Amino acid sequence: MSLFSSRLINNMESENQTGVSEFLLLGLSEDPELQPLLFGLFLSMYLVTVLGNLLIILAISSDSHLHTPMHFFLSHLSFVDICFTSTIVPKMLVNIQTGNKVITDAGCLIQVYFFMAFICMDNLLLTIVAYDRYVAICHPLYYAIIMDPRLCGLMILGSLFISIMDTLLHSLTVLHLSFCTDLKVPHFFYELAQILRLACSDTLINDILMHLVTSLLGVGPLSGIIFSYICIVLSILRIPSIGGKCEAFSTFGSHLSVVFLFYRTCVGVYLSSAATLSPRRRAVASVMNTVVTPMVNPSIYSLRNGAIKGDLRTLISGTFSFS
Repeated sequence: MSLFSSRLINNMESENQTGVSEFLLLGLSEDPELQPLLFGLFLSMYLVTVLGNLLIILAISSDSHLHTPMHFFLSHLSFVDICFTSTIVPKMLVNIQTGNKVITDAGCLIQVYFFMAFICMDNLLLTIVAYDRYVAICHPLYYAIIMDPRLCGLMILGSLFISIMDTLLHSLTVLHLSFCTDLKVPHFFYELAQILRLACSDTLINDILMHLVTSLLGVGPLSGIIFSYICIVLSILRIPSIGGKCEAFSTFGSHLSVVFLFYRTCVGVYLSSAATLSPRRRAVASVMNTVVTPMVNPSIYSLRNGAIKGDLRTLISGTFSFS
């Protein structure tokens, strides 16, 4: 009898650690009265994000004058922003509407995979845009030679490859972890750091890998962006006319705004894990990074870029006149 009991206990412990099939997202709030407000707010923000970025893509693709390396990269950045926010907000809206906050381990891993892939792609695209502006302002005579279509395509493919390999590496290491029974996540989507906190097995290798990759793919591109913009500012300051300086500043001002917003929110969210922020406040801070930033990026592009602004007016007016 004791042998049977011992085996039964061992089987139950094994199921608790390795037979995990579901995770529970707690969301931003568990107050039932706030759910309709949260649903309407995030649905509106998601629709604005998708519509705004789609308009940017359509405006750039429909005008041959905008078929330049800079706008080529901007269109891909808008596409990545749509995919990035689409990995999070639709699932959150379904959870709020149905009240079912449970997700399978496969669904959790898929969300983590695509979230990491698109945020990495976003990071690398911002670095490419900074390099494009550096060449355009600091080496204008060689811009057409350096930024040829073949190189632009290779940079996009290289960013995609790096993002996929980075995310695949993290995902494969997560598959070897075992989890306990308490799988409540105080967040509205799944992050790698959140998953590692739930693991019962040793996560040393995962933690080392996460910090190493974050250093390489975070500090490296950011250093390149800072170096590019320092060179750009120094080059602009050497322009003799004030009008020329203003025109040069306007060409990369929108990109500088997007870069600042992206890294400011990332630092605020991911450094807060080592600070005294509660999980709930950290989840609220993540809204800025995952929802607000992709939503405001199209307005920054259109307001700072006269060509895109004009094309958007033409596109919208043509759509309404046609209807």
